[in-house]
Amino acid sequence: MTWAKELEELRRREALAEQMGGADKVARQHGRGKMDARARLAALVDPGSFREIGKIAGKGAYDENGELTGVLPAPFLFGKALINGRPVVATADDFTIRGGAADAGIGRKMEQAEKMAHELKLPIVRMIDGTGGGGSVKTLEMIGSTYIPAVHMWGEVVKNLDAVPVVALSLGPTAGLGAARIAASHYSVMVKGLSQIFAAGPAVVDALGDDWRGGAANHEEAKEALGGSGIHTRNGVVDDEVASEAEAFARARHFLSFMPEYIGQPARRVETGDPADRREEALLDLVPRGDKQVYSMRRALELIMDKGTVFEIGRMWGRAAITALARLDGWPVMVLASDPSYLGGSWDAKTSEKVERWVKLADLFRLPIVHLVDNPGFMIGREAEMAGTIRYGVQAMNAVYKATVPLASVVLRRAYGIAGSAMSNADTYQYRYCWPSGDWGSLPIAGGLEVAYKSEIEAAEDPAAELEAIRARLAKVTSPFRSAERFNVEDIIDPRDTRPLLCEFAELAWRALGAPPSTSART
Repeated sequence: MTWAKELEELRRREALAEQMGGADKVARQHGRGKMDARARLAALVDPGSFREIGKIAGKGAYDENGELTGVLPAPFLFGKALINGRPVVATADDFTIRGGAADAGIGRKMEQAEKMAHELKLPIVRMIDGTGGGGSVKTLEMIGSTYIPAVHMWGEVVKNLDAVPVVALSLGPTAGLGAARIAASHYSVMVKGLSQIFAAGPAVVDALGDDWRGGAANHEEAKEALGGSGIHTRNGVVDDEVASEAEAFARARHFLSFMPEYIGQPARRVETGDPADRREEALLDLVPRGDKQVYSMRRALELIMDKGTVFEIGRMWGRAAITALARLDGWPVMVLASDPSYLGGSWDAKTSEKVERWVKLADLFRLPIVHLVDNPGFMIGREAEMAGTIRYGVQAMNAVYKATVPLASVVLRRAYGIAGSAMSNADTYQYRYCWPSGDWGSLPIAGGLEVAYKSEIEAAEDPAAELEAIRARLAKVTSPFRSAERFNVEDIIDPRDTRPLLCEFAELAWRALGAPPSTSART
């Protein structure tokens, strides 16, 4: 006696699951310019590596004889897969079934996916498309009562944030629980024009009035006006905006290539082929002599880090700070760098929030930090005060002081005030280098000179000449070499030596962290 009949039923149920919401709804999904859930899973992971779990779960339909006539699959797919040759949990919402609503599915599937990640120490990638919430008005009528909301699987989501890398890709209009699942991640991406995120969608927000629409002519425009990528990549809810789903998958894979598979495992070193002793002549004239002139810090990163490895994250928000993953002699590092082209590099409230999050992420995943500094201080003025800049700034500084991973700072130009002091933890060993263009202090000389020397200037026969004489004297005092004389800065270096010295730091940092395997990983 064999089990051929049962195996035949299994294959039939698997075939029904592969139909998702049915041919019409799948075609409608494609007609919106969106991939279906199964195609997304295939495109995200290494070819042929996805092993689905719970494929035949769903709502079966039976005739009067108890024979199966059809299955509505659960609108959530997950399984074990490989990305860059390393194991992950890959998940995808299926918008073709009740718009991806959780109340149309089996809650235990999503819960099991989250548990699998932290219990087996596997990164998790969530591809989110739909409400993902717990119900609708019609659902309440079916139940016959209301209920106090509770997300019983949320404890597993929280555990993952402290256990493994979590990536969230927003691939469609997403509200409620789906939006929360995106925010509860270490790295998140939206597809421009395709995905939107809301606490509640346009149909619900309409009850508050339509001022929020901003002149939107139709529902699609209204969704963008309420929660498009142009909003959430600039307020910090989501890290990055891309032009296509394929680009979203590529960025997810790239992010994970820098990360360990779980907290406590060292991240991998890879062979980049870029010599550690490379010295770039272009660094010599990168910083202009004029203190109000700007330059490209991103150019500095390209010249200093291993070629082709700089992976910037969160470019559109907190813009006075550049945050990026990169490699130095193959070793992974997390980069924090001032951007003098935005607010002169001054930390405003959003920048401070971004810095705090980035440093905490580095500490969580045990990645060394490289901080390239040109910071004239916290942003000042009424708007800065109204935004609570000092509170967010102090929280960023606290994160730097609490971090336990090695940190190296390079002062390219300015380091003023409390924000300037947040370049590193002054209570620990200062692994720090300064360029000859360094300019630092408790406050900029130009901002306090006339006040400090007011009486001398007013008493002079030629106040303008006296002011210039004072400036000339102070220019000598503020030379970075005077600071080095007193060992207030450890080393003034030739800018061309920056890369070799930081490669040395990376090797020592990873030695302290427990050097990872040096075998190459596919990226």
